Amino acid sequence: MSLSLAYTRAAIGIQAPLVSVEVHISNGLPALSLVGLPETTVKEARDRVRSAIVNSGFIFPAQRITVNLAPADLPKEGGRYDLPIAIAILAASEQIPAEKLAQFEFLGELALTGALRGVQAAIPAAMAAIHSQRQLILSAENQYDVGLIQHGSSLVSPHLLDVCAFLQGKATLPSAQPPPLPPPDASADLNDIIGQYQAKRALEITAAGGHNLLLIGPPGTGKTMLATRLNGLMPPLSDVEALESASITSLTRSDSLTQRWRQRPFRSPHHSTSLYALVGGGAIPKPGEISLAHNGVLFLDELPEFERKALDALREPLEAGEISLSRARAKVTYPARFQLVAAMNPSPGGHYQGPHNRSTPQQVLRYLSRLSGPFLDRFDLSLEVPLLPPGTLSAEPQRGESSQQVAERVLAARQRQLARCGKINSALGHDDFRHSCQLRSEDAQWLEQVMNQLGLSIRAWQRVLKVARTIADLAGEPAIQRPHLTEAMGYRGIDRLLQYLQNSVS
Repeated sequence: MSLSLAYTRAAIGIQAPLVSVEVHISNGLPALSLVGLPETTVKEARDRVRSAIVNSGFIFPAQRITVNLAPADLPKEGGRYDLPIAIAILAASEQIPAEKLAQFEFLGELALTGALRGVQAAIPAAMAAIHSQRQLILSAENQYDVGLIQHGSSLVSPHLLDVCAFLQGKATLPSAQPPPLPPPDASADLNDIIGQYQAKRALEITAAGGHNLLLIGPPGTGKTMLATRLNGLMPPLSDVEALESASITSLTRSDSLTQRWRQRPFRSPHHSTSLYALVGGGAIPKPGEISLAHNGVLFLDELPEFERKALDALREPLEAGEISLSRARAKVTYPARFQLVAAMNPSPGGHYQGPHNRSTPQQVLRYLSRLSGPFLDRFDLSLEVPLLPPGTLSAEPQRGESSQQVAERVLAARQRQLARCGKINSALGHDDFRHSCQLRSEDAQWLEQVMNQLGLSIRAWQRVLKVARTIADLAGEPAIQRPHLTEAMGYRGIDRLLQYLQNSVS
């Protein structure tokens, strides 16, 4: 036959729309034309496919070959279309049977030798193929990626010859296997940190309720160490969460996909990171740091050194849990439910009081004004991480609780939250919030009075109540009490610092 059809998948965000590869071989001068909105990398498939077919022992038709990638209005990029184009050409030239092609989808880049190379976004393509009740055949380099889908049945192959032998019924292809689970990382433990008991308590509350945390303090007080211990306190990813995170990570060439399977993402971009690297971008938008941190932690060290517009761009994703990127060629929505943890010095000199302070209140206010008020409003907890008291280092070290001990309390608190509303406290909607965060009238009046004195917004009021709800869950209390509210208000360090500086200036 001179006409054949093979199926493959494009990559538009975490979506994998179906692409039909239609090949027609007709009489005429030898040529291969690609139509269907292919990018440069797709057009280059003409030379890769020709060499791969010839070097695999097949005959490349010396006729006019037209390859159509449908639908024509869907942008297509990358080398992922090499394998389906080669299979369709071989089927159209009757070198392999075309009857079985409708049962499979093909994905992979071809080397000139005919070897198959891995591609990005293999996991969304495998999931979409399963939904369409077809098997995906792809490179063996992607087997650990698609092997993470436990209910999937994708097939892997190292070479074009093996795929053709399988379609001819002369050989079988192995199913993709999941990677071996790595041993848990026990190198970063909470009891490595000397002192800082209030900060450790705040870290426990942050992990239990999924809250955002801001650590303020002089250099060398352990802010970064505290932040890196947060993942060890949180429960491992569920099956759904792990697959979501893996799908996003598969859109980039990252070796950590299979190495950190089941571990929550921890992203720590440098303060010179651009707006587009943080939220995502490109002609066909790629995920940014906030999406790569989905279901995990985004840690921003030296917070005031980031561009203000980049930080303000985080405000909407923090509320919505997703980011929509619109470009001329595509509109993509990526999930972005992450915990924001940040660390900063209280002044340009690193201190705001004591003999080490070399900054005036005006300079400190100018330094803090790099952070907008609405952005600071997104933090549920903010507290000072002070220098250790004299004599702490010379005294006999006292190891505090381990990460495992704290993680057990965090897990119990999260189970109470899930049993009550089906979600953790930081994700409570309006109705769930009213049901879960009810106060006695005298406690409500006291909280309103304190909020008015600090000049805090209604958003801050809601976040204080959510933190108090988490504190109550850690204590196993069914209702929020005054001590829980008092502790929650104690974690508003940035508000007290700004009020102190404004009073000093005035």
